[in-house]
Amino acid sequence: MPAATDVRYLVFDVESVADGDLIARVRYKSDTMQAGAAIEEFRSDLVNEGGKDFIPYTFQIPVAVVIAKVSADLELLDLVSLDEPLHRPHVITQHFWRGWQAYKQPTWVTFNGRGFDIPLMELAAFRHGIQLPEWFNMSARTYDQNRNRYNMKSHIDLHEVLTNFGSTWFRGGLNLAANLVGKPGKMMVEGNMVQGLYEKGELQTISDYCRCDVLDTYFVFLRYHVISGRIDVTREQELVAKAKQFIEERAADCQAYKDYLEGWGEWENPWTAGT
Repeated sequence: MPAATDVRYLVFDVESVADGDLIARVRYKSDTMQAGAAIEEFRSDLVNEGGKDFIPYTFQIPVAVVIAKVSADLELLDLVSLDEPLHRPHVITQHFWRGWQAYKQPTWVTFNGRGFDIPLMELAAFRHGIQLPEWFNMSARTYDQNRNRYNMKSHIDLHEVLTNFGSTWFRGGLNLAANLVGKPGKMMVEGNMVQGLYEKGELQTISDYCRCDVLDTYFVFLRYHVISGRIDVTREQELVAKAKQFIEERAADCQAYKDYLEGWGEWENPWTAGT
């Protein structure tokens, strides 16, 4: 485990599922409606209302959270799935926020985390009665508040970077961004499959999927540092090679890493291609 002083960034992703019991109570005022029936009813309502059946994060709970610990010089130090293999939502939530505190409040790094992952984890803390005074530093100056949209010291949302804080629509999402730098992106599992996997008890599959998303996010994060001028592509590719070695060394014990390596691609550098 890296020392607290070594970790400067926490790159993470959350996989969550609908809380059918909560939906039944809040949406349908029922204590007897089955959770599965409530979820399906809500999905049907959402399709009728807006054409999509995605259940809002306010009705969801985290079932897998994977975090990559990254040093100040952008090296991948460790990658963990919280409370694996049990994946208890209240324990995941506690570990998530207590870890941020233990590592001296590193910068969160996500892809579209400001609109989903962070508020979901805040609401999970609300649900489970977990105190977060350092995160909710509302008495600080506006631009120093951790939850300020433009405070990139507390949270770098790569989707916000690529869309100039919502000015454009980044069609293709993380899958596209990862592929642009030669990485696998979405493979056998996609986000809309998580609920079904959870209902089948396939928590490890969900965790593995989340692990691969975090790796994609890390490599997109490295390219962000290229376009922002902190590193050049030579240094980026050195870090990519180190990360690949990290994955290879652990692949024998982790199906997610095996799958990721099978989908691995190299970024084609046009400046060295002789064209």
